Amino acid sequence: MNNDRVRQILVVVAVLAMIAVNIMANALPINGQATGEISDRFDVYFVPAGYVFSIWGLIYLGLLAYAVYQVLPAQAENPSLRNIGYLFVLSCVANIAWIFLWHYDQVALSVLAMLAGLLITIYLRLDIGRAQVSSAMKWLVHVPFSIYLGWITVATIANITSLLYEVEWSGWGISPEMWAVIMLAIATIVGGAMSMTRGDVAYAAVLIWAFIGIALKHQDTAIVSNTAWIAAVVTAILMIIGAYRKRQRGNDPALAS
Repeated sequence: MNNDRVRQILVVVAVLAMIAVNIMANALPINGQATGEISDRFDVYFVPAGYVFSIWGLIYLGLLAYAVYQVLPAQAENPSLRNIGYLFVLSCVANIAWIFLWHYDQVALSVLAMLAGLLITIYLRLDIGRAQVSSAMKWLVHVPFSIYLGWITVATIANITSLLYEVEWSGWGISPEMWAVIMLAIATIVGGAMSMTRGDVAYAAVLIWAFIGIALKHQDTAIVSNTAWIAAVVTAILMIIGAYRKRQRGNDPALAS
C-alpha cells in the first residue's frame, strides 16, 4: 500500500472516529453529562440558542463528503488533498481530545485542544476563496472546510469566554455584556475580512447563523441582542459585497491577475 492510499484511508478513519465520539458524547453521555449541559453551566453571552448547534449535522455531512471524495483513486495524487490530509487527521484527533477534556471539566485544556485543531492552516493551504478549482473540489472540499472553520471561529470565542467565566476573571472592570459586544465586534471584523479578501459566502453564513442565535437567546439583554442583530446584518452586507467583488474579479482577467 503506497503512502497516498494510507493517507486517504486515515482520513476516512479519522472522520468516522470523530463523528462516533461526538455522537457518544451525548448518547452515553461521556462522564454523565451532555455537551450542551456543560455549556449551559457557564453564564456567558457569546453562546447561541440551542438550535444553532444543529449545524454540526451539516459539518459532519460535509466532512463525510470530503472523506469520500479524497479517497477516490482519481484523487490519490491531488496535490491540494495531499497537502491537507495528515493535518486533517490531526484536527480530528484534536476534536476528539476536546470532547473528552470538555466532558471531564478541563476547560483550559479544551481551549488548547480547539486552538490546536489546525483548521486555519488547512483553510490557508487550500487557498479557499482564491484558488481556481473544479466544482467537485469546491463543493466537496472547500465549502465543507469553510463551514467548519466558520463554526470553530464561533466555538473558540465561546470556549474562551467560558474559561474566563470559570476562573472568575474580573474583566478589567468591563461588564460581561460589554465583553459580549466586543467579542461580537471582533467576530464581525473577522467575518468581514474573510468576505472582502476571499468572498467566502459559506464562512460568513455560519457567522450570521450564530449571531442570530445569540440575538434570540439573549433577547432579555438588549445591548447583547441588538449588537448580535447588527453583527448579523453587517456580516450579511459584507458577504454580499465580497461575493460580488469575487465574481467581478473572476469575470475580469485584469482584476484576477
